[in-house]
Amino acid sequence: MRKILIIGVLILTSTAAFSQGAYKPINLGTFDRKVYHFGFLLGFNSADVYIDRKSDFASQDSLLSLNSKNQSGFNLGIVAAYHFNKNISVRFLPTLSFEDRVLNYVFYAGPDSTTRYEKRIESTYIDFPINFKFRTDRLRNSAFYALAGGRYRINMQSEKDVKNEVADKILVKTDNNDFAVEFGGGVDLYLQYFKFGIELKMVVGVKNLLIPEATQFSNPLESLRSRTLLISFTFEG
Repeated sequence: MRKILIIGVLILTSTAAFSQGAYKPINLGTFDRKVYHFGFLLGFNSADVYIDRKSDFASQDSLLSLNSKNQSGFNLGIVAAYHFNKNISVRFLPTLSFEDRVLNYVFYAGPDSTTRYEKRIESTYIDFPINFKFRTDRLRNSAFYALAGGRYRINMQSEKDVKNEVADKILVKTDNNDFAVEFGGGVDLYLQYFKFGIELKMVVGVKNLLIPEATQFSNPLESLRSRTLLISFTFEG
């Protein structure tokens, strides 16, 4: 997740420096007069989870540690934007998101001995985000913006109905519906034939996704909430 954050900041910083360079002709001079714009997005994500442990977690002496490890994925989506004026707009971005998350468990197995398990939570989401976008005036062929909003998510790869029987194959089950809030910012670049956007966004789930089960992997957990860092590239005509 840190790598994507650093890459995103570097891209936005270098873009800002580039946009302040030598004189350039105005591209797409009438672009902002349109009320509607459509396009598509490509993105990369780093997915993780917030882990809330049960209050008696410390007393479960067979479980020595539990943590999560973020995983990389990608996103494909459509952009539909309605502009209230040149500085404020609302966007609907139905997206297909491929996200994986990993939980790492370490159990006590005897003197000087431990057993480790890696439990992967694989997800293919259909996302329905709605964002409010607050943009600066154009600086020749660029403009900077902040955004905030929320999304409803459906996991098409949920394994909530799988039977857990063998320890090595036991799954940490999660619900197939999620709600999340999101916030971030970016830069719009007006190119000769289309508007190209680069944005960095954090998506934080507000729903407990955990499906409780009487397994050694679910018992220590109170809740799991999704967390995703996105860097997206938008193309609008």
